[in-house]
Parts: sequence; structure tokens; C-alpha cells
Amino acid sequence: MNWEQLISNKRFGLEAYHHTRKDDRTEFQRDYDRLIFSAPFRRLQNKTQVFPLPGSIFVHNRLTHSLEVSCVGRSLGNEVALRLLQLHPELADTHLSEIGSIVSAACLAHDLGNPPFGHSGEQAIGTYFSEGKGQSLRPLVSEEEWEDLIHFEGNANAFRLLTHQFCGRRPGGFVLTYSTLASIVKYPYSASLAGNKQKFGFFTTETNDYRKIAEELGIRCLSREGEPLRYARHPLVYLVEAADDICYQMMDLEDAHKLKILTTDETKALYAAFFSEDRLKHIQDTCRLVSDTNEQIAYLRSSAIGVLVKECTRIFVENERQILEGTFEGPLIRQMASPVKEAYEACSRTAFAKIYCSKDVVDIELAGYRVITTLIDLMIDAVRFPEKAYSQLLINRISTQYDIHAPSLFGKIQAVLDYISGMTDVYALDLYRKINGNSLPAV
Repeated sequence: MNWEQLISNKRFGLEAYHHTRKDDRTEFQRDYDRLIFSAPFRRLQNKTQVFPLPGSIFVHNRLTHSLEVSCVGRSLGNEVALRLLQLHPELADTHLSEIGSIVSAACLAHDLGNPPFGHSGEQAIGTYFSEGKGQSLRPLVSEEEWEDLIHFEGNANAFRLLTHQFCGRRPGGFVLTYSTLASIVKYPYSASLAGNKQKFGFFTTETNDYRKIAEELGIRCLSREGEPLRYARHPLVYLVEAADDICYQMMDLEDAHKLKILTTDETKALYAAFFSEDRLKHIQDTCRLVSDTNEQIAYLRSSAIGVLVKECTRIFVENERQILEGTFEGPLIRQMASPVKEAYEACSRTAFAKIYCSKDVVDIELAGYRVITTLIDLMIDAVRFPEKAYSQLLINRISTQYDIHAPSLFGKIQAVLDYISGMTDVYALDLYRKINGNSLPAV
């Protein structure tokens, strides 16, 4: 793969108008602005990140997480672009300097396809079909379609949301640039290759869209003729993934401290492990300038993020050749050198042991399973049998942008999943309560 082809400002759905418009904003900055002002992005403010929403202590939701990932992604992209241009001065007249803008836009979009109630929402959808009442639908769809359903994945759903022409909308979905779209696909292969990992990059319905983008950008195809479609990652995916990994661990620790899941000493010790002795002494001297504990934790966290950005930049640039060849394996974060690697792994162990298994987090996952599986079951029954009186009541709740009258059963199911995955936690819970008669509108 080569940078000249990989970074393209051609827009998906507006290919015929490529090169016809020029103004002060670059096309990649336009991607960022388009996402910021979109309704799906605004809805992220009421979607769970890790901890339940709302609460007396404000913790991260999907929107604040995405904004922070975008900031870290821009720093990573800018640092990488600077280093690459030093190595390849012949690329000075290309779009290589725009890597920071592309990565920051892709980071904004990376969670747009996630359903309500965090990652448990993804699992609830998949297990509805693999373990729940949805098993009865297996003989009615193709094998490829079934794989999409049982492996439902937020990343693939984000690609669909950004590229699919919903009813009444324009071709190309969000009409983002090819490079921004390619940069969000962390697992560039079909669901049939997901196995037990529950990870893939595009649904059957979007296979040709991704193929079109990959061929335009020169992304290396790894599958042979007759095999399920599989591509190497677009190089900037590694930076988007790294920004997400960094924010997950660093911000979840800070939230856990605010919620008193971790003590101040525990949190400070986890962050302090990222620094050399001299650097830590300077940071501790700076912390003594303020007495507010949360301010001290925030400074330690920001300093740790700076270390991780520097380390991931180094790894990317040093492995540029393998990344462009499509042979680099695993996320950047796994290739870190000591002592940063050990510090990050200690944070991961603590997060899994004390944060992700905490009672509040598990409770929201349990509630999410119940709400989502109930809504899926009722809505699929409604679109399959619209002649029923109760079905009509449910159908009237579904926005007209979702094609519930699609000619195929899989198309109808996808319309239901589009509707439910776009819900906020609050909306999904409110609808669930009303359906069950636990809540009535004011009269």
C-alpha cells in the first residue's frame, strides 16, 4: 500500500463531484464537522460508556468518550504525520499532513453504531439470535445473513450507519471521505470470519461498499478467490484503535476514582508507573502546587496519556513498512516497550478486576439485556406480521427512515436493529416500560 493512494478526499456517494469544490476547510475537516453536528453523534450523550447514567457524579458517556478519543487521535495523527514527512520529504505535496484531521474524524465516528447499554447491548443483540427466541429465524435467512446477526458488532454497524442510504436520505449516507470511512473499520473482514471473537467490519449488505473503498484506496486484499472477503487494515485504523485503547484505560481509572471504586493511593500508583524517576519527581512537584485531589489525578492522567501517545507514535513509525505491507499484527498498544507496557497492563488488570466487574456495571448490563431482547422480540414480530393490531401500534413508533417494509426478512430485521441500536439508554428504557405498562404518558 502507498500513502499517495491511501489518503484520498474523494467522498463516498459523491464520486461524480470529486475535485469540483474548493474552500478554506479541507475535506477531512468537513468530515469532522459533519459528524459533530449529526443527530447520531448527539445521541451518544445518553449512551452508556462503562458506568450507569445518570448519577450524582458525572462520569463518561459515549459522547464525552468519543470527543476525548478524537483529541488523542488528533495528537497521534499529527505526531505520526510530522515523523513520516521527515522520513519521506517527497510526500510533502500529498495529503499526508492531514492524518491528524482524518484520525480525529474517524475517532468521533468509531462508536456511532454501538447500541444502548454499552458493550452488553452488542452481546444482547447477538445472543438473541444465537441463544434466544431469534434462533427460530435461522432457517429463514441465508448463512451469511445469519452470521451477521449472531455476531452483531458495533463497529460494523457504524460503517453501515455512515454509508447506508436510509429511506428518504441521500446516497452515500454521511457522504464522508473514503479515507475517513476506511479508518474506522478495525476488523476489515466479513462476519463469516469472526469466529468466537464477535468481531468483523461490515455486514453482508455493506460488503460491496467496503470493497469499493478498499479498491479505490489500494488496501491490500488478503483473501483468495472463493474465500470470504478479508483485507489488511487501512494504516490509520491503528491510530484510531490506539486512541480508543488509551482513553478507555486512562479515563476509566479516573472515573473509578471519582466513584470511590479505587482509592486515591491506588489510582496515583497506577498512573505513576508510566514515568521515569526524574519525570515522576517533576510531576509530583507540580501536583504539590494544588491541594485538590481530583486535579492531581487529572494531571497524572493527562501526563500518562502523553507518554502513551509518544510510545504509540514511535511504534507506528518504526513499523511503517510492515503496516503498509499489511503484515503488522495486533494493536500498537501491545507492542509497547518497558516500563510503559507493564504500567498499561497493570491498569488493564485493575480495570477488569475492580471496574468492569463492579456491581453497578454488571447491573446496567443485566438491565440492558432484558430491555434490548424484549424490544427486538416484539419489533421483529411486528414487522413480520404487520396485519396484527398490536403490530401496527409498535410499527407506528418506528421512524420512517427505517425500511421495515423491505422485501426480504433479513432487510426487515436489519431495519429493526437499525432502529434499536440508534436508541439512547433513556429512550430504550422508556419504551420498554411503556410496552410493559410500567409507565404511561401524562394525561
